[in-house]
Amino acid sequence: MENVKFKTVDFIIIAGVILALIVGFFTVKNFRQTADKQIEATSPITFDVFIRGITYTGKSLPIKNGDTTFISIRNVPYSDLQIVGVKSERRKVVLPRLNDIKNTLVVDDPAQSNVYDILVSLTDTAKITKDGAVVGGNKIKIGLPITLEGKDYKFNGTVSNLQVSADSEIMNHSDDIQ
Repeated sequence: MENVKFKTVDFIIIAGVILALIVGFFTVKNFRQTADKQIEATSPITFDVFIRGITYTGKSLPIKNGDTTFISIRNVPYSDLQIVGVKSERRKVVLPRLNDIKNTLVVDDPAQSNVYDILVSLTDTAKITKDGAVVGGNKIKIGLPITLEGKDYKFNGTVSNLQVSADSEIMNHSDDIQ
């Protein structure tokens, strides 16, 4: 019989197959959680997107309560979501009051009469994990950049608040393969 020579590549392939078998064994025996088992519940969420410094010269803002808006999360298109609230305010300036150092006046800034800050509340159904709410494969957390897009606007903002509804639906994994 001929001498069998193993090369380094052969050992790497054998080690890879053994490692895959070990990971598969621990996954089947539930020592390792897969992605679908990390989902604890599905719940409606409401999150606020703060949009700073929108310049608009029209009569009323194009984004309205009750409409839908298409969102992109981290520049990845997601879906149309329902707008459940819109608050807008013109840019303000703080002025000191004469002869009163402790009190100030907050008035609309005449130098920026067409600049608005907008707070938009959106609603969606999210998968709830131990790390938080997941929408469209992205964790929704405060500070997350989001783009809102409608027929005649495209605004960039950040998530400023997140509320998970109390009536969440617990996921049942009894139909998973054992």
